[in-house]
Amino acid sequence: MSWFGWALASAAFAALTAIFGKIGVSGIQSDYATFLRTLVILMLIAGIVSAGGHWRSPAELPGRSLAFLALSGLATGASWLCYYRALQMGQAAQVAPIDKLSVVLVAVFGVLFLSERLSLTGWAGVALIALGAVLVAWR
Repeated sequence: MSWFGWALASAAFAALTAIFGKIGVSGIQSDYATFLRTLVILMLIAGIVSAGGHWRSPAELPGRSLAFLALSGLATGASWLCYYRALQMGQAAQVAPIDKLSVVLVAVFGVLFLSERLSLTGWAGVALIALGAVLVAWR
């Protein structure tokens, strides 16, 4: 499968994350719900890594990779904590589009920090994503 297929699968699973998470977080403190979800993810990924024979000692990995993976993990954890708190307080159909403003931020950060370039058409798409997210979430 190409990057596009994987990205579509990611979008579908992210949509299910919002729906299942909204149902699952009712009656449970959001940080604890995030912890339980993380345990499930850890077990799933550990099984996939084990089945694929991809275990490596972290000592074998470049320090820069480890540092940025740690930062990514911290950002993911913070994102999940905020997301579940927002789901507990708001409607999934409002929370998910605002969360997807991350697409806009990735475009901006990609240009600022990774020297990526977007065409005028690309920037128009980013602007439409931002506008669409706000319009869907607006009540």
